[in-house]
Order: sequence, then C-alpha cells, then structure tokens
Amino acid sequence: MISTSVQFRREAIALALHRCRLGTLQLFDGIDWDTFCRQAHSEFSPVGWHLGHIAYTEELWLLQRCAGISPLFPKYRQMFAADILPKKERVYLPTFAEVCCYLDTVRKQVLNYLKTAPIEEQERLWQFVIQHESQHCETISFVLQMQREEKAIQQLSNELNTPLPNSLSGNIKLPDSENLFLHLNELKSTVGEREDGINKLPIANNLSPSHSPMIEIPAGKFEMGNDGIDALDNEQSSHLHYLETYCIDPYPVTCNQYRNFIEVGGYQNPQYWSKAGWEWLQNNPVNQPLYWSNNPTFDNHPVCGVSWYEAEAYCQFIGKRLPTEAEWEKAASWNSHTNIKNIYPWGEKEPQPHQCNHDNTVGKTTPVDTYPEGKSAYGCWDMLGNVWEWTSSWFHAYEGFESYPYPGYSQTYFDGEHLVLKGGSWATRPWALRSSFRNWYHPGVRQIIAGFRCAK
Repeated sequence: MISTSVQFRREAIALALHRCRLGTLQLFDGIDWDTFCRQAHSEFSPVGWHLGHIAYTEELWLLQRCAGISPLFPKYRQMFAADILPKKERVYLPTFAEVCCYLDTVRKQVLNYLKTAPIEEQERLWQFVIQHESQHCETISFVLQMQREEKAIQQLSNELNTPLPNSLSGNIKLPDSENLFLHLNELKSTVGEREDGINKLPIANNLSPSHSPMIEIPAGKFEMGNDGIDALDNEQSSHLHYLETYCIDPYPVTCNQYRNFIEVGGYQNPQYWSKAGWEWLQNNPVNQPLYWSNNPTFDNHPVCGVSWYEAEAYCQFIGKRLPTEAEWEKAASWNSHTNIKNIYPWGEKEPQPHQCNHDNTVGKTTPVDTYPEGKSAYGCWDMLGNVWEWTSSWFHAYEGFESYPYPGYSQTYFDGEHLVLKGGSWATRPWALRSSFRNWYHPGVRQIIAGFRCAK
C-alpha cells in the first residue's frame, strides 16, 4: 500500500510538471519559424533549441538514468544536448510541431514512470527537472524580448522611412543587439511611445522611492543557503554567516535615479569606472542601459539591462556600493524578531501575483513600490521578481558543497569569472524564485533582465 505522504508528493510533482509546462508553451503562442529558430544574440541559443533541450533533459534524467528506458529519439541527442553543438549551430531545428511531439512523448512516459518511481529517493531530482525547465523558460522570455524589440525597430523604421543605422551591419563594435536597442530608443523619442501593443507602457505609481532613506541592518549572524529538497547544489549547505552592520536601499535603483548618471556624462567619465569596467566600456561603447526608455512613465521602474560594470559605476557615482550576496540575502530573508530565515521575503507561502512581479504575469517591469505585501521583515521592497539584482560577490561554493546532479551544473562556474545575481525577474517561474536562489553571469552581460540596488 502506498503511504499517503508518498502519494501526495507524487501528485504535487505531477501538478508542478503540468503547471510549469503550461507556462512554457504559452511563451510560444503564435510563434513564427524565424523567431523559433533564429539566434538573437551570439551568447544565447534560439528559443526553439531551449524548448527541445527541456525535453531532452527530462528524458535523460528521469527516463534514461532513473527508469532505464532507451532513448526515445536518439537523433535528438546531437541537437539538444548542452555539450555538443556550439550555439551558432543550433539554428537548424526540427519544426515547432516536431519539438512539441518530442515534449509530449517524453512527458507521457515520465508521468507513467512517476506512478511507480521511488520518490523517497528521487524527489530532489524531480525538483531539479522542474527548476531546469523554469530556468530555460526565463532565457526564452528575454530572448523573445530581444527579438520583439528588433522587430519593433524594423517596423518603426519602415513607417518613418528611416534606414537602419550602419552600426547594424557591424561598423561599430558593439555586442549583438546593442545598436538595435539604441536605435529603437532614438526612434521612440522621434515618434513617441506606440500604443498598439509593441511598446504599450504600464502606468507607474505616483509615489517615488528616489529619496527613501537606506535601511540599517544590525550586525549579527543569520542563516544563509538552503538545505530544502528543492535546493540546487550551489545553495547548499545552509550555514550561519556573520555580518557587521550595514545599510541597504529599500528599493532597486530606478530609471529616474539612473537617468542622473546618464545626464551628467557617467558613461563618458572614467572616474566612476573600475579599470576593468572602463576597459569593458571602451570595447562596448554604450551610453545607456540595454532596455532603456526616456518615457517618464518608466521613472519608477527598476533600471534594467545593465551589466555589472554599469551597476558598479553608478554606485561609485552616488558614493555607495553593491551589496554582497550575504548582505542581500539577509535583507531579503532574515527575521531578526524571530531569528528565523524565511524562504521568501514575506514568509513561507509560495509567491502569488499580489506579492511580486514574476512568472510572466505582467510580462515587463513594474514600479518598484507596486507590491507592499512582498516586503521583507527589514522593510525591503521588490527583493523577489521584477529584475535580477547584481551583487559584488563572485560565484563560489559554500562549505560542504557537493555537485548535483552533475559537476557541470554549478562547479564549472566557480572560476572567479562569474558574479552572483539574486532575486529573480518578471520572467522567473515560481519554482526558481526564493531568497536563497543564486544566479550567475559574466560581469559584462547585459541582455538578461538585471538591475541592482545599493548598499553602504
């Protein structure tokens, strides 16, 4: 007889698999072939590849490794394994219908196996598979965003009979898509914001967080990391960490605040930039964030599409700094009154739409003071969702780290070249949204949905 607890866990996993997949497929509603298979940026694979990779990973770990089933589509290993084809060669994809057939065939077998799988032994792996799909959903979301902006440029350019700039053909050395966004902003300032859905903007709150005082976090120990069944390997092991007193901003840096840095010539003044940051800027001559609009409606939204170097330079400009990963996590999760760590800033219950901007519910950033019910015990807003937040900490292993389910997931990136981001974004799925979750990227990456807040 199956125990109630085991059966309940099976049903919970089945429900999570179903909910996660619905959200994944919704991202592909009405997608055309070019969008499905085109590489929007050299650092990211086509969205169609990510969809196939989701099926491949689910089959590899749950059917092949656990159930002992032979590969259902052997030919897809070459295409969808993460360690075979370079990203630029992942554009020669099966059709959307064929990839959906792959997803559906794998999922039917997975659900059948779930009925008898030893969940007591495997639950962590099932949680990993759900989170793996969640993370690729977020990548799909911001790659689609890059492609939407590029199409908007072309449409606006055609309407204005304005040729695309020469920089699009590579005459100026910028990362892929950088000039596309810069030119789109120029066109927006010429014709105003469109109201046909391409650039339709939300209405910001009247309150401005720009002059809110910093929050003082008293010295002391707090619990950092995560030993839960859903913890990824880099979140373990949970440990006590001591911090001296510090201050942190209650909100992420807003577009209104960041505009000051742009207008005083922050991108042209080396005094605000570290040596590595200034070198990055000379090789990537940008003058504003990637996802930028001068429309004042966005004043209260978090700045988005900045590299770590840009975040560091802004902090230097205003006499502050980026928080460490530990400082960020304490401000987000620790309740000093109860001496208990919360999974989420608001407590233990999983994220809901009224607590933070996540799961593609809004599909764009929102004003940083939109979610009062999502505040942390210390009073910090927007710690989860909206935009990822850069920290000053390099991605490293916690004491007691053990790679799972394979060394390449996290361990490969403990290389002193990746910095930690915390908090999730408007595209982060609920299964990958918690205060202990650790994201990591090279400091020069700005295509992700990333902003920051300041500390002192």
